[in-house]
This record gives sequence, structure tokens and C-alpha cells, in this order.
Amino acid sequence: MSNPHYPGYDVLAKSQGVSWNDATRRTIQRRLEISRLPRIFNASQWQTLQALCACILPQPLDRPAVPLAELLNERLYTGRTDGFRRVGLPQQDQAWRRGLDALNAEARKAHGIAFHEIDGAQQDALLHRLQNGQLSDPAWGGMSGKEFFAHRVLLDLASAYYSHPTAWNDIGFGGPASPRGYVRMD
Repeated sequence: MSNPHYPGYDVLAKSQGVSWNDATRRTIQRRLEISRLPRIFNASQWQTLQALCACILPQPLDRPAVPLAELLNERLYTGRTDGFRRVGLPQQDQAWRRGLDALNAEARKAHGIAFHEIDGAQQDALLHRLQNGQLSDPAWGGMSGKEFFAHRVLLDLASAYYSHPTAWNDIGFGGPASPRGYVRMD
């Protein structure tokens, strides 16, 4: 499990140090022990979400993967939101379920099988069309695929990725310095 940018660095080694308080330790522990079972997605949506995560944020094979689908699933299940909703997009959980169903519908229209069943090049091509606003299956239900991609897929998956200690190791981040902050530490 080598880290090419910060060899030997493990943010969890700091967990008992002065920069993490008990609330931080509990929060990080919950992220590490996150449920691997879908809580708001059906089986097809879950498989599609996992395939989408692999396309958007491919992860190195020499370390455990950040559980992107699971982190997003937990966020949606617990009702944590951005605190606002973009015009034209439904609530986050609804947007995700509709978007995953629509992505499957688009894959079936183009290739005869669900998104998670098509090969990587076909997935990438379909995602490029999504990003460019070129998908229009009725399954989108009036939701803009382009907006879904820009404001749910990219933002939510990047947010999930960088909320996890495995990603922190890759970027050399020491984790949250709670409650005092790094500036105030000796």
C-alpha cells in the first residue's frame, strides 16, 4: 500500500494525537466502518452507481479503494444535503435515483444492456454525451442530464472521495484539526 506522493504516510497514525478530538475520531471511525449495503438504491441503481464511481474516480489497485458508492449512499440515507437545491434538479436522493435509472435507459437504448454491463470505452462515451447535454431519454423526467452530471455526479463523488482517510493519505492531508486547528498547535 505505497503512496507515491507521501511514502509511508498514514493519517490514521495521528488519530490519537492532539490534532484529533473525540468527535473527530468518532466521525472518521464511522466513515471507515460504513455500511457496504445499498440503503436507498435498488440493485440495478447500485450496480450502475458503482460503475459510475469507477469511471469518474478510478482508484489505484495498490491500496484499498475509497468506498465512493457507500459514502454517497450513507449521505443520502441520512439526509445530509448541500443546504440548497439547484433549480431544475430534484432533491438529491431523487436526482440520484432518477439519474442512475436514466443512465441505464440511455445505455440500453445505445447498447441493449445496462450501464454497468457495457465496457469501459462505451461507459466513457456515454458519460461524455451526458456531460455535453446530448442525452434525452424520457427516463430523465425533465431533469437535465448535463446539470445532473455537473452538479450531482462530479460534486458528490469528489466530495465523498476527499472525505475519506485513504484519499487524505494520497494528498498528505493530516485530517481535521479539531477543535483547535493546525495554526494554533505547537
